[in-house]
Amino acid sequence: MEQLDVFDCSNVLIASYFTDDRGCAHENREHTLIYLCSGELEIEERGKKTVLHPGDCAFMRRDNRMWLQKKVEDDKPYRSVVLKFSRAFLREFYQSLNRQQLPTDSKREKVSLRVLPSNRPDIRSLFESVIPYFDAGKKPSEEVLKLKMIEGVYILLNTDHNLYASLFDFVEPWKIDILDYLNENYMCDLSMEEIASYTGRSLATFKRDFAKVSDLTPQKWIIKRRLETAHELIKSGKKKVTEACFDVGFKNLSHFSKIYKENYGVAPSW
Repeated sequence: MEQLDVFDCSNVLIASYFTDDRGCAHENREHTLIYLCSGELEIEERGKKTVLHPGDCAFMRRDNRMWLQKKVEDDKPYRSVVLKFSRAFLREFYQSLNRQQLPTDSKREKVSLRVLPSNRPDIRSLFESVIPYFDAGKKPSEEVLKLKMIEGVYILLNTDHNLYASLFDFVEPWKIDILDYLNENYMCDLSMEEIASYTGRSLATFKRDFAKVSDLTPQKWIIKRRLETAHELIKSGKKKVTEACFDVGFKNLSHFSKIYKENYGVAPSW
């Protein structure tokens, strides 16, 4: 293991091993569990910092961007194991559930990071059982990987019934609210196809559902939302024009200045 930085098993189980501090931007494309074996992990998301210590496990909801600072602690290397849940697996798993036993009051959480209770034997058993594979440099079979995903899902569902709505966010009535998602992610560089997929919809369904909540097209809504935020940043003095332009998601300063003036009657300045 000492020679490996990252050991990836079919993008389901991923082990990291570092002997020096490292930071990286991380975007979850899939719902993810992360377990810390040694070292320290600092997760920053929307200005909030969460620190994980050995034995801690956290659920990271998909389609959110975070900054991960991986640290060596007490001369022990940073070592973590990540378990990802593919959409195909979650859809298959959901089909196997008894609909009559599903919690009807489950609500999708707005937070994108949730630390699970510590010292749980089911969590420790799941992640410690895969470490021998990484130590040997041998990938588990596809059957074993599927079993580990099943274990991971039950860990979450046994933690809080609201996690049903977070995990199976492609199902009515748990389907992701379009405006909630866009208000959280309007600054991100995402295509309409990606946004539709992330909210559990086809592109056609996304456009149809969006028309029910806004008179604007999705593209115009995003531009308007970015302009509003940039305007607030500039007027408050928190950001210079260039910083505000790029921070909210615009890529071209001259284009930003043009549409800013069209909306507010004056060119952006500070």
